[in-house]
Order: sequence, then structure tokens, then C-alpha cells
Amino acid sequence: MSWAVREGIRMPAGIIANSSFRNKIKLHFVADKFTLPAQMRPINTRLFPGSRWSLRIYDLGFICLTCALLVMNAGSATAQRVPQLIKQVTVFREDGRFAGWPANHGAWSWGNEMLVGFEVGYFHRISKDEHAIDYDRPAEHVLARSLDGGETWHLEKPEGLRPPPGELVAGVPTGTGGKPLTDCPGGIDFTNPDFILTARMTSVDAGQSRFYTSLDRGHHWDGPFKLPDFGQTGIAARTDYLINGPHDLTLFLTAAKRNRLEGRVICVRTRDGAKSWDFVSFICPEPKWKKDYAIMPSSVRLQDGTILTAIRYNQRNDLYVSHDDGKSWKFLSRPVLKVENPPSLTQLRDGRLAITYGHRYKPFGIRARLSADQGKTWSREIVLRDDGGCWDLGYPRTLRRPDGKLVTIYYYNENENRERFIGATIWDAGECLPQ
Repeated sequence: MSWAVREGIRMPAGIIANSSFRNKIKLHFVADKFTLPAQMRPINTRLFPGSRWSLRIYDLGFICLTCALLVMNAGSATAQRVPQLIKQVTVFREDGRFAGWPANHGAWSWGNEMLVGFEVGYFHRISKDEHAIDYDRPAEHVLARSLDGGETWHLEKPEGLRPPPGELVAGVPTGTGGKPLTDCPGGIDFTNPDFILTARMTSVDAGQSRFYTSLDRGHHWDGPFKLPDFGQTGIAARTDYLINGPHDLTLFLTAAKRNRLEGRVICVRTRDGAKSWDFVSFICPEPKWKKDYAIMPSSVRLQDGTILTAIRYNQRNDLYVSHDDGKSWKFLSRPVLKVENPPSLTQLRDGRLAITYGHRYKPFGIRARLSADQGKTWSREIVLRDDGGCWDLGYPRTLRRPDGKLVTIYYYNENENRERFIGATIWDAGECLPQ
């Protein structure tokens, strides 16, 4: 059962969708109130023919169901808020273009100022099983910035983020004007409040990776700087890191498996401001099945120093935990089954966790789950959006606003034969878990 998060509706979607009462009863919750349907109104029935006495008869089944839902809704209204959709927003959309994969590039926030990276290529539908991007035309690596908590966005094209000359990124050409790879001089102050880092790859399997840094919230960038291979057959870097101190940063990367296919997640660290990097640990075992993979980590550090890392596998997302600053790891839970999309793990203001991901099965869309016990168990699915045109969507990153609301950013489509765009869902995770 999933939890429908829609304006004016605060109840599990399955109660109406799957109930045997579906054709008999419709409950409308508006402003935490409901209206009694006509079927529930009393029927006046004579006790005996010709008698002036009558009974007011109610359908007992309807009464029981309605009372249960009333108590449920009244409790949430007076005690705890439940998850609720605020609005859907377009970040970037252009006819004939393919905008995609924010999870690869990263997202950052400073209060209500938000920044997200993504790729903009050209729409070209080859087959229903492949990404609808033109692999013969160059794509741009761009940013979108919001100054009002994700309500509105504007596009930015910083020259410093251009890939190295002649480079393909996951098979897509990248155009000209980029600088060649170089070694990072180090000394970067990661605790500068305006510092951000983005990590990029050339191949999803076994290729060279690089990173860029900015000290002014992404307006200007230094790089591209080389990332080592850490003794692996290749590195497919995406953006996921934790700051430990002024020159100390932990980076989470995808390494190629021994067969040179993606992948297995590793933890690496720099203590000299990104001049040098050391391998710290494997986070998870290498998948045994040839076509399985463990890729695209998303990590948070809890208040007690515990690190949680969510990992994308084929058909699931798993969560791993480290209690020793990344030196060792163990499996914690499986937040999502039957998913072909990377997770975005976010800590909420009240300490709960949210995991968001694209849903690549009908109905296509964006979904979430919540945890109130540091990732050990997870709530039922929350449907943030279910109007997708096909599977080619997702790769979210979720940011938290100062007011506690969440902004989940992803690539999306509403029609399989139209452009792919960057969208965002602004939502409130409430104060309780959907049961």
C-alpha cells in the first residue's frame, strides 16, 4: 500500500483504491474534515405496517469503516502532521532537449538558495529500452539555481565545468572549450561555507574520473582535477561526500568490479585539501551476479557520528552503516525493493531520514519512504508524482529548506516521445510515518 500525498487528501491511497467499499463510499478529506456520503445517511424504516414508530437504520459496515478513518484523520490533525505535497515545479524544460541525471552531478543548498547540476543534450528516441538522448550530438553540463527555496529557477552555464577536450561522458560527446585534467594543488578549506565539490566520470564502467571545486557557491570552478583509481580497474565518480574538517573530506565513489563492469562502492579520503587521496574501505561486497551492480552512493552523517550510505543495486536500494568513520561497514536495511534508480538519502530537521527515488514501473513517477529509527526500518511508499510517460526518469537529489520542507529534484518526462526535463517536487514530510 502506498501513501497518496496530494492536496486535500491525507490518507493511505490503498484504503480507497483497494477497498471493497470503493464503489460504495468516497471520503473527501479537506482541511482535515470529511463529508458523510449519501450512502451513510439514515434510512427511515417502519417497525410494523401502519405503525407511526420508525427506526433510523445505518449500514454497520460503512459506519465502522468511516469511524476508523475519522479517528485516524482526527488524530493526525490534532497530534501529528502527515506527509503532504506542496507543489510541482519545473526547473528546466526545452523542446527537443534531453535534460537528465541530477544525481550524477550533485545538489547543494545554503538556506533558501539551492543549486543543482545536470546534463542537457538533445532528445532522440532510439528505442523504448534506451535513454532518449542523442549520442551523436554534444551535451552541456549546466547548473540551475533557486533563491527562493526551489519555487523558481534560472539556468547557469559556468565555463569551468566543461569536461576535458574530446571527452565522452557515458557515451555522450561533450563539445569543446574544456580544460585538460590536472593535479589538484591541495590546501582547499572544505569548511568554507561557500565550498562545494562535484565529481564526474567518463565511463559508467572502467574509466578515468575527475572533480571540480568552487569557493563561491558554484559561480566559478577550479579543475578538472584527476582522481586516482585507488588500485581498482576504474572509477565512475558521481557527487557524494562528507566534510570532516578544514582539509579533511570523505568521498564516496563507484569502482569497477574485477570484470571491469560497474560496480562496487568505495570510501576514500583526503586530509590535505584534495592534494592526495587514500583508499579507506569497500562499503559493500562485490555483487556476485555478473549483471548486478552496487553503484551511486548517497550518504549522511548522523549526530552521533554514524555514517549511513544508501546504494543502488539492480532491483533494490540497500543501506549500509559505519560506526568508525568509514573504516568498516555492515548491512543495515533494504529501504526499497523493485527499483531501478539511485537513492537520495536526506536527514530531516527532526532527525528522521527520507529516501527518494524514481519509480520506473507503471505508474511511472517519483517516490519516497521515511525512517524514524536511523534507517533500521522504513515506512510505506509515499507517491510524490505518478504522471510519468515512461521509465526514463528519476536520479533525484533532495534538499531541505530552512522551514523543514523538502525539495526533491529529478529528471522527468510526461510523454515518452517528448523532451526530458528537470522537475522538482516541494513536499512536507510531516511529523509521523505513513503506516
